[in-house]
Amino acid sequence: MMARASNSRARATLLGALAILMWAALPALGAASGPVPPFQLTAMMFALAALIGLGKWTIAGQGILIHLRVPPRALALGVGGLFGYHALYFLAIQTAPPIEASLINHLWPLLIVLFSGLLPGERLRANQLAGGALGLLGALAIVTGAGFEGFKSQYLAGYLAALGCALVWSGYSVASRLFPQVPSDAVGLQCAVASALALAGHLLFETTRWPEGGQWLAVLALGLGPGGVAFYLWDHGVKHGAIGTLGVLAYFAPSLAALLLVAFGLAQFSPAILLALALIVGGAVLATRR
Repeated sequence: MMARASNSRARATLLGALAILMWAALPALGAASGPVPPFQLTAMMFALAALIGLGKWTIAGQGILIHLRVPPRALALGVGGLFGYHALYFLAIQTAPPIEASLINHLWPLLIVLFSGLLPGERLRANQLAGGALGLLGALAIVTGAGFEGFKSQYLAGYLAALGCALVWSGYSVASRLFPQVPSDAVGLQCAVASALALAGHLLFETTRWPEGGQWLAVLALGLGPGGVAFYLWDHGVKHGAIGTLGVLAYFAPSLAALLLVAFGLAQFSPAILLALALIVGGAVLATRR
């Protein structure tokens, strides 16, 4: 029985790690999607994510109504996490230098490591904390290599929005652990509501611009991968896997994203990327040791 539970936990952790790998493609796919306004792109992304759930229910021969019976608190948590994070992220990069905003935003993996120690049945180990700190240094290496110029008081609103990003996503991820009985299929409904909210933001604040040509493929890949399947995998991972380990592994996302941007000719290679990978790999190894 214990071996079965251990295997199930390891599988859930692996699925959560796959979501992190998918998120590494987010910047490259976002850049390839063309000049689509952020709220419009978010609405399209979440709509595709909701369709993934609908497709799964249909193929399995399950009724749609049964998947709409999500406990109100779980629904509010999912919508708040998914939509709240992206809304704050767009505000952050629009009101503060993207590099500094990215650095503050990437506090969320470390916050997951810290917050996970407060969960029932979880314990924050010293090696997890040390591994999270190494991961944070790795993220810092990425942004300093990209031209970090220091924090400036005129961008305080953007910095606070970026900090809100980190708190919202880490809080959403850790609090999801409190709803293990809610299946990950509920993410489909959460994404549908988040898409409606993003559409409202688009209609209020943006002018519609549609992708052209191959940009549609980037939008489709975005909605099916890092902005779609990844949400379902992450939900299962944080509910049933080793959440502290996932927090440390999440630091792989910015360095792998930088490598993908270089591979697609969207960024210059920097030795800071290799340094970041070394720090993050070291942190992950340290944090996962028992």
